[in-house]
Amino acid sequence: MIDSSVFQNKTAKYITLGCKLNFSETSTFGQMLQGMGVRVANKDEKADICLINTCSVTEVADHKCRQAIHRLVKENPDAFIVVTGCYAQLAANDVAKIPGVSLVLGSNEKASLVQFLSEEWGSKSEGVVHRMERTKDIVSFAPSCSKGNRTRYFLKVQDGCDYFCTYCTIPFARGFSRNPSIDFLVGQVKQAVSEGGKEIVLTGVNIGDFGKTTGDSFLDLLKALDEIDGVKRYRISSIEPNLLTDDIVAFCAGSKCFMPHFHIPLQSGSDEVLRLMHRRYDSSLFAHKINLIKEYMPDAFIGVDVMVGTRGETQERFEECYRLLEKLDVTQLHVFPYSERPGTAALKIQHVVSDKEKKARSAILLGLSESKTHSFYEKYIGSEAEILLEKAARGKFMHGFTRNYIRVELPPKFASEELDNQLVRVRLGDFNHNGSALKCELL
Repeated sequence: MIDSSVFQNKTAKYITLGCKLNFSETSTFGQMLQGMGVRVANKDEKADICLINTCSVTEVADHKCRQAIHRLVKENPDAFIVVTGCYAQLAANDVAKIPGVSLVLGSNEKASLVQFLSEEWGSKSEGVVHRMERTKDIVSFAPSCSKGNRTRYFLKVQDGCDYFCTYCTIPFARGFSRNPSIDFLVGQVKQAVSEGGKEIVLTGVNIGDFGKTTGDSFLDLLKALDEIDGVKRYRISSIEPNLLTDDIVAFCAGSKCFMPHFHIPLQSGSDEVLRLMHRRYDSSLFAHKINLIKEYMPDAFIGVDVMVGTRGETQERFEECYRLLEKLDVTQLHVFPYSERPGTAALKIQHVVSDKEKKARSAILLGLSESKTHSFYEKYIGSEAEILLEKAARGKFMHGFTRNYIRVELPPKFASEELDNQLVRVRLGDFNHNGSALKCELL
Protein backbone atom coordinates (compact mmCIF):
# COMPACT_ATOMS: atom_id res chain seq x y z
CA MET A 1 0.00 0.00 0.00
CA ILE A 2 1.47 3.35 -1.04
CA ASP A 3 1.35 6.08 1.61
CA SER A 4 0.66 9.17 -0.50
CA SER A 5 1.16 11.47 2.48
CA VAL A 6 4.89 10.79 2.22
CA PHE A 7 4.96 12.68 -1.09
CA GLN A 8 2.71 15.67 -0.42
CA ASN A 9 4.35 19.05 -1.08
CA LYS A 10 7.71 17.48 -1.85
CA THR A 11 10.10 18.43 -4.64
CA ALA A 12 12.13 16.23 -6.97
CA LYS A 13 14.99 16.36 -9.45
CA TYR A 14 15.50 13.82 -12.22
CA ILE A 15 18.61 12.91 -14.20
CA THR A 16 18.56 10.53 -17.16
CA LEU A 17 21.71 9.08 -18.67
CA GLY A 18 21.82 6.96 -21.81
CA CYS A 19 19.14 5.97 -24.27
CA LYS A 20 15.67 7.14 -25.26
CA LEU A 21 14.25 4.18 -23.36
CA ASN A 22 15.75 5.54 -20.14
CA PHE A 23 14.33 8.97 -20.92
CA SER A 24 10.88 7.47 -21.42
CA GLU A 25 11.06 5.59 -18.13
CA THR A 26 12.28 8.59 -16.13
CA SER A 27 9.54 10.74 -17.59
CA THR A 28 6.94 8.17 -16.54
CA PHE A 29 8.38 8.00 -13.01
CA GLY A 30 8.10 11.80 -12.86
CA GLN A 31 4.46 11.68 -13.93
CA MET A 32 3.69 9.07 -11.28
CA LEU A 33 5.29 11.13 -8.54
CA GLN A 34 3.55 14.26 -9.76
CA GLY A 35 0.29 12.41 -9.35
CA MET A 36 1.28 11.74 -5.73
CA GLY A 37 1.84 15.44 -5.03
CA VAL A 38 5.51 15.87 -5.98
CA ARG A 39 6.57 18.85 -8.09
CA VAL A 40 9.80 19.36 -10.04
CA ALA A 41 12.27 21.45 -8.04
CA ASN A 42 13.30 24.78 -9.47
CA LYS A 43 16.81 25.13 -10.87
CA ASP A 44 18.46 26.49 -7.69
CA GLU A 45 16.10 24.81 -5.23
CA LYS A 46 17.21 21.87 -3.08
CA ALA A 47 15.09 18.80 -3.77
CA ASP A 48 13.54 16.33 -1.36
CA ILE A 49 13.89 13.42 -3.81
CA CYS A 50 16.53 12.88 -6.48
CA LEU A 51 16.14 10.10 -9.05
CA ILE A 52 18.98 9.05 -11.34
CA ASN A 53 18.27 6.59 -14.16
CA THR A 54 21.68 5.27 -15.17
CA CYS A 55 23.41 3.82 -18.21
CA SER A 56 26.30 1.36 -18.43
CA VAL A 57 26.93 0.94 -22.13
CA THR A 58 30.58 2.06 -21.79
CA GLU A 59 33.11 2.85 -19.07
CA VAL A 60 32.57 6.53 -19.91
CA ALA A 61 28.87 6.04 -19.18
CA ASP A 62 29.71 4.46 -15.81
CA HIS A 63 31.94 7.44 -14.98
CA LYS A 64 29.19 9.92 -15.90
CA CYS A 65 26.77 8.04 -13.64
CA ARG A 66 29.10 8.30 -10.67
CA GLN A 67 29.68 12.00 -11.38
CA ALA A 68 25.94 12.66 -11.58
CA ILE A 69 25.27 10.88 -8.30
CA HIS A 70 28.04 12.79 -6.48
CA ARG A 71 26.80 16.09 -7.91
CA LEU A 72 23.20 15.52 -6.83
CA VAL A 73 24.26 14.46 -3.33
CA LYS A 74 26.41 17.59 -2.99
CA GLU A 75 23.71 19.93 -4.31
CA ASN A 76 20.87 18.28 -2.36
CA PRO A 77 22.46 17.10 0.92
CA ASP A 78 19.21 16.20 2.65
CA ALA A 79 17.51 14.53 -0.31
CA PHE A 80 16.46 10.90 -0.60
CA ILE A 81 18.66 9.70 -3.46
CA VAL A 82 17.31 6.87 -5.65
CA VAL A 83 19.56 5.23 -8.25
CA THR A 84 18.15 2.83 -10.83
CA GLY A 85 18.92 1.71 -14.39
CA CYS A 86 21.63 -0.39 -15.98
CA TYR A 87 24.60 0.82 -13.91
CA ALA A 88 22.60 0.28 -10.73
CA GLN A 89 21.82 -3.30 -11.80
CA LEU A 90 25.40 -4.14 -12.78
CA ALA A 91 27.27 -2.30 -10.02
CA ALA A 92 24.82 -2.17 -7.12
CA ASN A 93 27.48 -2.53 -4.42
CA ASP A 94 29.61 0.25 -5.91
CA VAL A 95 26.58 2.55 -6.12
CA ALA A 96 25.56 1.76 -2.54
CA LYS A 97 29.01 2.79 -1.29
CA ILE A 98 28.60 6.34 -2.62
CA PRO A 99 27.86 8.56 0.40
CA GLY A 100 24.35 9.97 0.29
CA VAL A 101 22.69 7.24 -1.79
CA SER A 102 19.49 6.02 -0.11
CA LEU A 103 17.92 3.43 -2.43
CA VAL A 104 19.33 1.29 -5.25
CA LEU A 105 16.74 -0.34 -7.53
CA GLY A 106 17.48 -2.98 -10.15
CA SER A 107 15.75 -3.55 -13.48
CA ASN A 108 13.11 -5.84 -11.99
CA GLU A 109 12.27 -3.39 -9.21
CA LYS A 110 11.96 -0.15 -11.16
CA ALA A 111 8.39 -1.11 -12.14
CA SER A 112 7.50 -0.65 -8.45
CA LEU A 113 9.66 2.41 -7.87
CA VAL A 114 6.96 4.50 -6.20
CA GLN A 115 6.04 1.60 -3.89
CA PHE A 116 9.65 1.09 -2.81
CA LEU A 117 10.19 4.82 -2.44
CA SER A 118 7.10 5.11 -0.25
CA GLU A 119 8.19 2.23 1.98
CA GLU A 120 11.83 3.15 2.43
CA TRP A 121 11.51 6.93 2.58
CA GLY A 122 8.50 6.72 4.86
CA SER A 123 10.24 4.32 7.26
CA LYS A 124 13.29 6.59 7.46
CA SER A 125 15.47 3.50 7.64
CA GLU A 126 19.19 3.90 8.21
CA GLY A 127 21.71 2.93 5.55
CA VAL A 128 21.34 2.11 1.87
CA VAL A 129 18.56 -0.25 0.79
CA HIS A 130 19.16 -2.65 -2.13
CA ARG A 131 16.29 -4.03 -4.15
CA MET A 132 17.91 -6.25 -6.77
CA GLU A 133 17.19 -9.50 -8.62
CA ARG A 134 19.60 -11.71 -10.58
CA THR A 135 19.50 -11.32 -14.36
CA LYS A 136 17.56 -14.55 -14.89
CA ASP A 137 14.89 -13.34 -12.44
CA ILE A 138 14.28 -9.99 -14.18
CA VAL A 139 10.79 -10.54 -15.55
CA SER A 140 8.78 -7.40 -14.83
CA PHE A 141 7.88 -4.87 -17.50
CA ALA A 142 7.71 -1.22 -16.43
CA PRO A 143 5.26 0.48 -18.84
CA SER A 144 6.17 3.88 -20.20
CA CYS A 145 4.58 6.29 -22.65
CA SER A 146 5.62 9.81 -21.88
CA LYS A 147 7.01 13.01 -23.34
CA GLY A 148 8.45 14.73 -20.29
CA ASN A 149 9.15 18.32 -21.31
CA ARG A 150 9.41 17.39 -24.99
CA THR A 151 6.92 17.39 -27.85
CA ARG A 152 7.22 13.80 -29.04
CA TYR A 153 5.99 10.86 -26.96
CA PHE A 154 8.25 7.87 -26.34
CA LEU A 155 6.41 4.54 -26.13
CA LYS A 156 8.26 1.63 -24.55
CA VAL A 157 7.14 -1.48 -26.45
CA GLN A 158 9.77 -4.00 -25.29
CA ASP A 159 12.53 -4.50 -22.73
CA GLY A 160 15.52 -6.83 -22.36
CA CYS A 161 17.62 -8.70 -24.90
CA ASP A 162 18.43 -12.36 -25.60
CA TYR A 163 21.35 -11.72 -27.96
CA PHE A 164 24.44 -11.57 -25.67
CA CYS A 165 26.78 -9.95 -28.18
CA THR A 166 30.35 -10.41 -26.96
CA TYR A 167 30.98 -6.72 -26.20
CA CYS A 168 27.67 -5.96 -24.47
CA THR A 169 26.41 -6.03 -20.86
CA ILE A 170 22.84 -4.91 -21.58
CA PRO A 171 21.27 -8.40 -21.28
CA PHE A 172 22.81 -8.66 -17.80
CA ALA A 173 21.46 -5.22 -16.89
CA ARG A 174 18.02 -5.45 -18.49
CA GLY A 175 17.25 -9.17 -18.46
CA PHE A 176 15.72 -11.25 -21.25
CA SER A 177 13.37 -9.98 -23.97
CA ARG A 178 9.80 -9.32 -22.84
CA ASN A 179 6.87 -7.17 -23.88
CA PRO A 180 3.29 -6.22 -22.99
CA SER A 181 0.26 -7.02 -25.14
CA ILE A 182 -0.59 -5.13 -28.29
CA ASP A 183 -3.92 -4.11 -26.76
CA PHE A 184 -2.12 -2.57 -23.79
CA LEU A 185 0.17 -0.53 -26.07
CA VAL A 186 -2.77 0.57 -28.20
CA GLY A 187 -4.39 1.87 -25.03
CA GLN A 188 -1.27 3.84 -24.14
CA VAL A 189 -1.16 5.43 -27.59
CA LYS A 190 -4.84 6.39 -27.39
CA GLN A 191 -4.13 8.06 -24.05
CA ALA A 192 -1.22 9.98 -25.60
CA VAL A 193 -3.51 11.14 -28.42
CA SER A 194 -6.08 12.34 -25.88
CA GLU A 195 -3.31 14.44 -24.31
CA GLY A 196 -2.52 16.05 -27.67
CA GLY A 197 0.31 13.78 -28.80
CA LYS A 198 0.94 13.82 -32.54
CA GLU A 199 4.25 11.98 -32.90
CA ILE A 200 5.23 8.79 -31.06
CA VAL A 201 8.64 7.14 -31.04
CA LEU A 202 8.71 3.37 -30.42
CA THR A 203 11.51 2.50 -27.98
CA GLY A 204 12.94 -0.61 -26.37
CA VAL A 205 16.17 -2.54 -25.98
CA ASN A 206 15.63 -4.82 -28.98
CA ILE A 207 12.24 -3.80 -30.33
CA GLY A 208 12.31 -6.00 -33.42
CA ASP A 209 12.16 -8.93 -30.98
CA PHE A 210 8.70 -7.80 -29.85
CA GLY A 211 6.36 -10.72 -29.27
CA LYS A 212 8.55 -13.08 -27.25
CA THR A 213 6.11 -12.77 -24.33
CA THR A 214 2.84 -12.72 -26.22
CA GLY A 215 3.41 -14.72 -29.40
CA ASP A 216 2.92 -11.69 -31.66
CA SER A 217 5.35 -10.09 -34.09
CA PHE A 218 6.69 -6.58 -34.40
CA LEU A 219 4.82 -6.27 -37.69
CA ASP A 220 1.57 -7.17 -35.89
CA LEU A 221 2.23 -4.29 -33.51
CA LEU A 222 2.97 -1.81 -36.31
CA LYS A 223 -0.26 -2.70 -38.10
CA ALA A 224 -2.32 -2.22 -34.95
CA LEU A 225 -0.71 1.13 -34.12
CA ASP A 226 -1.17 2.42 -37.65
CA GLU A 227 -4.95 2.07 -37.30
CA ILE A 228 -5.26 4.38 -34.29
CA ASP A 229 -7.04 7.64 -35.09
CA GLY A 230 -5.31 10.88 -34.17
CA VAL A 231 -1.68 9.84 -34.47
CA LYS A 232 0.11 11.76 -37.19
CA ARG A 233 3.57 10.21 -37.02
CA TYR A 234 5.38 7.14 -35.71
CA ARG A 235 9.14 6.64 -35.68
CA ILE A 236 11.00 3.40 -34.95
CA SER A 237 13.92 4.31 -32.69
CA SER A 238 16.31 1.46 -33.56
CA ILE A 239 15.92 -2.03 -34.99
CA GLU A 240 18.41 -4.83 -35.62
CA PRO A 241 18.99 -5.48 -39.35
CA ASN A 242 18.14 -9.19 -39.06
CA LEU A 243 14.81 -8.29 -37.40
CA LEU A 244 13.94 -5.57 -39.92
CA THR A 245 12.10 -7.91 -42.25
CA ASP A 246 11.35 -7.08 -45.86
CA ASP A 247 7.66 -7.15 -44.91
CA ILE A 248 8.23 -4.47 -42.26
CA VAL A 249 9.97 -2.23 -44.79
CA ALA A 250 7.15 -2.72 -47.30
CA PHE A 251 4.51 -2.03 -44.65
CA CYS A 252 6.16 1.19 -43.43
CA ALA A 253 6.42 2.42 -47.01
CA GLY A 254 2.67 2.05 -47.53
CA SER A 255 1.48 2.90 -44.02
CA LYS A 256 -0.52 5.92 -42.95
CA CYS A 257 1.70 7.12 -40.14
CA PHE A 258 5.15 5.46 -40.11
CA MET A 259 7.80 7.90 -41.23
CA PRO A 260 10.53 7.23 -43.83
CA HIS A 261 13.12 7.14 -41.07
CA PHE A 262 15.11 4.16 -39.81
CA HIS A 263 17.94 3.71 -37.35
CA ILE A 264 19.80 0.43 -37.84
CA PRO A 265 22.84 -0.75 -35.87
CA LEU A 266 25.65 -2.09 -38.03
CA GLN A 267 28.48 -2.04 -35.44
CA SER A 268 31.03 -3.23 -38.03
CA GLY A 269 31.17 -3.58 -41.79
CA SER A 270 33.69 -6.42 -41.52
CA ASP A 271 32.14 -9.88 -41.58
CA GLU A 272 34.98 -11.25 -39.45
CA VAL A 273 34.43 -8.59 -36.78
CA LEU A 274 30.68 -9.22 -36.87
CA ARG A 275 31.43 -12.91 -36.28
CA LEU A 276 33.66 -12.06 -33.33
CA MET A 277 30.89 -9.83 -31.95
CA HIS A 278 28.35 -12.67 -32.31
CA ARG A 279 26.10 -10.42 -34.37
CA ARG A 280 23.30 -12.23 -36.21
CA TYR A 281 23.84 -10.90 -39.74
CA ASP A 282 26.61 -10.16 -42.19
CA SER A 283 27.48 -7.13 -44.29
CA SER A 284 25.53 -8.40 -47.32
CA LEU A 285 22.30 -8.69 -45.32
CA PHE A 286 22.83 -5.18 -43.94
CA ALA A 287 23.44 -3.81 -47.44
CA HIS A 288 20.29 -5.55 -48.67
CA LYS A 289 18.20 -3.81 -45.99
CA ILE A 290 19.60 -0.38 -46.85
CA ASN A 291 19.03 -0.88 -50.56
CA LEU A 292 15.50 -2.19 -49.97
CA ILE A 293 14.55 0.81 -47.84
CA LYS A 294 15.81 3.17 -50.53
CA GLU A 295 13.95 1.20 -53.20
CA TYR A 296 10.66 1.60 -51.33
CA MET A 297 11.37 5.05 -49.82
CA PRO A 298 14.00 7.02 -51.78
CA ASP A 299 13.70 9.96 -49.37
CA ALA A 300 14.26 7.87 -46.23
CA PHE A 301 16.68 9.04 -43.56
CA ILE A 302 18.82 6.10 -42.39
CA GLY A 303 20.94 6.39 -39.27
CA VAL A 304 23.55 3.73 -38.49
CA ASP A 305 25.38 2.75 -35.28
CA VAL A 306 29.06 1.91 -35.77
CA MET A 307 31.55 0.76 -33.15
CA VAL A 308 35.24 1.37 -33.80
CA GLY A 309 38.29 -0.18 -32.22
CA THR A 310 36.63 -3.32 -30.94
CA ARG A 311 38.91 -6.24 -30.16
CA GLY A 312 39.74 -8.02 -33.37
CA GLU A 313 39.31 -4.94 -35.58
CA THR A 314 42.58 -4.83 -37.47
CA GLN A 315 43.34 -1.93 -39.80
CA GLU A 316 42.25 -4.06 -42.76
CA ARG A 317 38.92 -4.88 -41.12
CA PHE A 318 38.31 -1.22 -40.28
CA GLU A 319 38.93 -0.33 -43.92
CA GLU A 320 36.36 -2.97 -44.95
CA CYS A 321 33.86 -1.21 -42.69
CA TYR A 322 34.67 2.19 -44.16
CA ARG A 323 34.31 0.99 -47.75
CA LEU A 324 30.92 -0.57 -47.01
CA LEU A 325 29.56 2.59 -45.38
CA GLU A 326 31.03 4.80 -48.08
CA LYS A 327 29.13 3.01 -50.84
CA LEU A 328 25.81 2.58 -49.00
CA ASP A 329 23.13 5.28 -49.20
CA VAL A 330 22.95 5.96 -45.47
CA THR A 331 22.40 9.39 -43.97
CA GLN A 332 24.17 9.62 -40.65
CA LEU A 333 26.57 7.56 -38.54
CA HIS A 334 26.45 7.30 -34.77
CA VAL A 335 30.08 6.48 -34.10
CA PHE A 336 31.39 5.36 -30.72
CA PRO A 337 34.67 3.77 -29.60
CA TYR A 338 34.67 0.26 -28.16
CA SER A 339 34.87 0.17 -24.37
CA GLU A 340 36.05 -2.82 -22.36
CA ARG A 341 33.20 -4.17 -20.20
CA PRO A 342 34.05 -6.51 -17.32
CA GLY A 343 32.73 -10.04 -17.69
CA THR A 344 32.11 -9.89 -21.44
CA ALA A 345 33.31 -12.55 -23.88
CA ALA A 346 35.05 -9.91 -26.00
CA LEU A 347 37.88 -9.81 -23.47
CA LYS A 348 39.03 -13.20 -24.78
CA ILE A 349 39.70 -11.78 -28.27
CA GLN A 350 43.42 -11.18 -28.78
CA HIS A 351 43.87 -8.16 -31.06
CA VAL A 352 43.55 -4.95 -29.00
CA VAL A 353 43.21 -1.50 -30.59
CA SER A 354 44.91 1.44 -28.84
CA ASP A 355 42.92 4.43 -27.60
CA LYS A 356 44.84 6.64 -30.01
CA GLU A 357 43.82 4.46 -32.95
CA LYS A 358 40.20 4.35 -31.75
CA LYS A 359 40.10 8.16 -31.81
CA ALA A 360 41.64 8.26 -35.28
CA ARG A 361 39.13 5.75 -36.67
CA SER A 362 36.24 7.59 -35.00
CA ALA A 363 37.35 10.83 -36.63
CA ILE A 364 37.47 9.19 -40.07
CA LEU A 365 33.93 7.81 -39.78
CA LEU A 366 32.58 11.04 -38.28
CA GLY A 367 33.98 12.87 -41.30
CA LEU A 368 32.19 10.44 -43.60
CA SER A 369 29.00 10.92 -41.61
CA GLU A 370 29.17 14.70 -41.84
CA SER A 371 29.63 14.51 -45.60
CA LYS A 372 26.69 12.13 -46.06
CA THR A 373 24.34 14.11 -43.81
CA HIS A 374 25.25 17.40 -45.53
CA SER A 375 24.58 15.89 -48.95
CA PHE A 376 21.24 14.49 -47.79
CA TYR A 377 20.07 17.83 -46.38
CA GLU A 378 21.33 19.74 -49.42
CA LYS A 379 19.02 17.79 -51.75
CA TYR A 380 15.97 19.30 -50.07
CA ILE A 381 16.95 22.98 -50.07
CA GLY A 382 14.18 24.91 -51.83
CA SER A 383 11.57 22.19 -51.42
CA GLU A 384 8.36 22.25 -49.38
CA ALA A 385 7.95 20.06 -46.32
CA GLU A 386 5.73 19.44 -43.32
CA ILE A 387 7.39 19.77 -39.93
CA LEU A 388 6.27 19.20 -36.36
CA LEU A 389 7.43 22.21 -34.34
CA GLU A 390 8.80 21.76 -30.85
CA LYS A 391 8.50 24.12 -27.91
CA ALA A 392 11.22 26.75 -27.56
CA ALA A 393 12.06 29.38 -24.97
CA ARG A 394 10.72 32.85 -25.72
CA GLY A 395 12.94 34.69 -28.18
CA LYS A 396 14.72 31.50 -29.29
CA PHE A 397 14.67 29.56 -32.54
CA MET A 398 11.97 26.90 -32.83
CA HIS A 399 13.00 23.56 -34.28
CA GLY A 400 11.18 20.69 -35.83
CA PHE A 401 11.68 17.70 -38.08
CA THR A 402 10.43 16.83 -41.53
CA ARG A 403 8.87 13.43 -42.17
CA ASN A 404 12.31 12.14 -43.15
CA TYR A 405 14.00 13.60 -40.08
CA ILE A 406 15.67 16.71 -41.47
CA ARG A 407 16.10 19.16 -38.61
CA VAL A 408 14.56 22.53 -39.44
CA GLU A 409 15.03 25.91 -37.78
CA LEU A 410 12.36 28.65 -37.58
CA PRO A 411 13.57 32.19 -36.70
CA PRO A 412 12.33 33.75 -33.43
CA LYS A 413 10.35 36.44 -35.26
CA PHE A 414 8.04 33.71 -36.61
CA ALA A 415 8.05 31.53 -33.48
CA SER A 416 5.14 31.52 -31.05
CA GLU A 417 3.69 29.31 -28.32
CA GLU A 418 0.72 28.61 -30.60
CA LEU A 419 3.02 26.75 -33.00
CA ASP A 420 4.29 24.31 -30.37
CA ASN A 421 3.31 20.73 -31.30
CA GLN A 422 1.78 21.90 -34.56
CA LEU A 423 2.31 20.43 -38.00
CA VAL A 424 3.05 23.26 -40.43
CA ARG A 425 4.06 23.58 -44.07
CA VAL A 426 7.38 25.31 -44.73
CA ARG A 427 9.81 25.99 -47.50
CA LEU A 428 13.27 24.69 -46.69
CA GLY A 429 16.13 27.14 -47.04
CA ASP A 430 19.89 27.00 -46.70
CA PHE A 431 21.89 25.62 -43.77
CA ASN A 432 21.83 27.50 -40.47
CA HIS A 433 24.95 29.05 -38.93
CA ASN A 434 26.50 25.77 -37.73
CA GLY A 435 25.11 23.41 -40.36
CA SER A 436 22.96 21.49 -37.86
CA ALA A 437 19.63 22.36 -39.50
CA LEU A 438 18.00 23.91 -42.54
CA LYS A 439 16.44 27.33 -42.18
CA CYS A 440 12.82 27.64 -43.25
CA GLU A 441 9.94 30.01 -43.88
CA LEU A 442 6.30 29.35 -43.12
CA LEU A 443 3.94 28.83 -46.06
